[in-house]
Amino acid sequence: MSKSLVRVAAALRAAGLDSVPVEAKGEIRTAEAAAADAGVAVDQIVKSILFQGSSGLFLFLTAGGNRVDLGKAAALAGEALSRADVEVVRSVTGFAIGGVAPLGHLTPSPTFADPRLLDFSEVWAAAGTPRHMFRAAPQDLVRATGATVADFTG
Repeated sequence: MSKSLVRVAAALRAAGLDSVPVEAKGEIRTAEAAAADAGVAVDQIVKSILFQGSSGLFLFLTAGGNRVDLGKAAALAGEALSRADVEVVRSVTGFAIGGVAPLGHLTPSPTFADPRLLDFSEVWAAAGTPRHMFRAAPQDLVRATGATVADFTG
């Protein structure tokens, strides 16, 4: 089992979430592929999107069909933001793009959650690899990540 997957499983247990990462049938690097694999709507997939600000990274947990509005995200962060590059994401989270989990990061970042996720009884998120996911009640995921629910999509 990969170190990333072990770290996510440990973070799920530490947060009191009764969820176990599962291996997908194929790679799930997109929300559409993850939704098809899990048999759920695209908006039930949690995308973990990282933006770089002058004070560090900010994590936006976004419903699969939504896009982050950079202006709204920057207003929430209180500073100008740009998309975090691959190397920064890897060094701060410990995860590769396509497998970034919403929790279990090497260095936690301020986190915001898309209110659209709360419309579902369960959501699915990457579990640290491009081939693993876990499911959770969105309210539990918000609690476990310490996310602030806010409108940042457009």
